[in-house]
Amino acid sequence: MDINEHLSFANDFCLNRRQLLNRFGMGFGAMSLASMLGPVLGGTARADESISPLLPRQPQFPAKAKRVIHIFAPGGPSHIDTFDPKPGMVKYAGDAPTGSRIGKILPSEFKFERKGKSGIEVSELFPKIAESIDDMTVIRSMHTDFGAHELATVMMNTGSQMVRPSVGAWVLYGLGTENQNLPGFITLGSGPSGAQCWQSAFLPAAYQGTLISNVSSPSDKIIENIKSQHATLAQQRSQLDLLCRMDAMRNGPQKHEAALDARLQSFELAFRMQTEATDIFDTTKEPQHILDMYGDSEIGRRMLVARRLAENGVRFIQVWAGAWDHHEDVVGNLRKNCADVDQPIGALLKDLKQRGMLEDTLVVWCGEFGRTPTSDIHSKNKPGRDHHKDAMCAWMAGGGVKGGLAYGATDDIGGKAVEDKVHVHDMHATILHLLGFDHEKLTYHHSGRDFRLTDIYGKVVKGILA
Repeated sequence: MDINEHLSFANDFCLNRRQLLNRFGMGFGAMSLASMLGPVLGGTARADESISPLLPRQPQFPAKAKRVIHIFAPGGPSHIDTFDPKPGMVKYAGDAPTGSRIGKILPSEFKFERKGKSGIEVSELFPKIAESIDDMTVIRSMHTDFGAHELATVMMNTGSQMVRPSVGAWVLYGLGTENQNLPGFITLGSGPSGAQCWQSAFLPAAYQGTLISNVSSPSDKIIENIKSQHATLAQQRSQLDLLCRMDAMRNGPQKHEAALDARLQSFELAFRMQTEATDIFDTTKEPQHILDMYGDSEIGRRMLVARRLAENGVRFIQVWAGAWDHHEDVVGNLRKNCADVDQPIGALLKDLKQRGMLEDTLVVWCGEFGRTPTSDIHSKNKPGRDHHKDAMCAWMAGGGVKGGLAYGATDDIGGKAVEDKVHVHDMHATILHLLGFDHEKLTYHHSGRDFRLTDIYGKVVKGILA
């Protein structure tokens, strides 16, 4: 063995900047930032490219909400069985509406009861959520453009069926985040459409969501590779300080190289996350009565972590909750799915309110579409419902929306939104409005044109604003 193989020589340290960053950057690749902040929102000035793109920024006008918790129900919950009662369907039961290859009218088997001071009717499937009905606006006239899962899911999460930034990415781009030690946009759980639903697309990669697949893992294992296996915190700090000193020596055209600045900032964020992120996801620090309130389940822990992230400055938290594609046995499957989410979501709403956070936290619940008022013709044993884009329900709570309001309506059988119709673009425009942005002016210049979340559509649903 040649002892020289284990000695360091001066040549070992003669690296160009790109080689140095590549060596020090291993393990942080997933968090790398593609570029710095582009044009200032809605204006012609540009941001100082030496400043982190995630620093908190003021909205265009005073906001009612500071953060968003988006509870996404993948698969398409049946509006007729949950938040849109249609007792008149009974007289049509078994009839086959005009149309091809559709089933027969299938009235809901669930009871609806008036809840709260507002007396809004809610299905018996959601007793815990119904306890907060006076803090919620239920939108019964939602509709979308697509009846296929992937297209409708991407539409609900990005405002488009093509590659576009997600809602959370737009929010982070507009507002930055209040906690520089955590990602500003976090997704808890995932679905079949995957990263398309939390992507940043052509926005800088700093605004992409960070996926946490399983919050039930030990807190130090939830985020993979969060801690280095090869260097202590002190050694990592020394490495980063060395990079910063070398970066400060830049001159000439490379002095304001945005991509390089962004990479350095991503290293800093990853370093800080090693301590704070594991603490945030450690739900064992919560008192037992809070743990009991949310329940001992994956979805319960997701909702509890969502609250912890919200109170620690994360700007946009998305929670995937349930599996709602009930082509078969809609009654049995709904009972199970609703039982899984009712307690955790009900707990989240109560917990936010008792902490005084519901006032400036906007909670949104929706799927990608609704379900047909008829039975699915492919049901073999117990009837289910098919996909339905023309009618669906969503609800919002806190963050500047009216409480105890049922907005809009569908026809007699829940087949089509007919009164105060709300499109996906309208929902997105309203979310941005509550956060202090004119959806027509929150833009990003890309490929020769200014893009926005709502494309060339959308209007704020003023009837639900408090």
